[in-house]
Amino acid sequence: MNFRGICPSCNKEVVFRSRDSWLRDNFYCTNCYSIPRERALMLVIEKYYPNWKELKIHESSPETKGTSLKLKTYCSAYTASQYYNDAEPGKSINGFINQNLENQTFDDNCFDLVITQDVMEHVVNPEKAFAEIARTLKPGGAHIFTVPLVNKFQPTERWAVLDENSNIKFLKTPEYHGNPIDPKGSPVTMHWGFDIVDHIKSASGMDTEIIYMDDLHYGIRAEFIEVLVSRKLQ
Repeated sequence: MNFRGICPSCNKEVVFRSRDSWLRDNFYCTNCYSIPRERALMLVIEKYYPNWKELKIHESSPETKGTSLKLKTYCSAYTASQYYNDAEPGKSINGFINQNLENQTFDDNCFDLVITQDVMEHVVNPEKAFAEIARTLKPGGAHIFTVPLVNKFQPTERWAVLDENSNIKFLKTPEYHGNPIDPKGSPVTMHWGFDIVDHIKSASGMDTEIIYMDDLHYGIRAEFIEVLVSRKLQ
């Protein structure tokens, strides 16, 4: 599949290309190599926060390309974090601040935007993570993120927990996704449905909008393409 259009992640006229029917991970921009969820995320950021370059942004587990690279390049107050569970919280490691989303060292009300891309299906205690994200957001700020809503209209399912020795214990068939800092990959802990908005509200008090896009002009076509915007009250 080839389609010519405008890439929101690099702002270039490009060819979007895929040799695989699973477009979510394979329909890439031939210039910046972004994939559909990255481009959808960038369009939402541009629409709701067109002044994002002047905002304080925290991105957890960023990519090295596409939308993450655009945010890092053009936002002067951009903070990137990764989670190294054997390192000191808050320490700078390889250009990243070591942060556990469930127990962050950032101050209250310090970010305008928090960005995550396909992270929240890997968090062991997402309720704590959503609460911590809300704590670190300024009033009126937002968590803008992608997460595969694989259960759709069915209830969310917890896929894995920690055992008494703090090791991952799968409740269902073991499932891993790629992790840029761990060759073993990241265990999937949640299979989210559209009821994620209720989980977020209960955990953090934030209201969440689910945005669906299908627009080949911007290279956006794939399964589980939703972008979520959770807003902290003013």
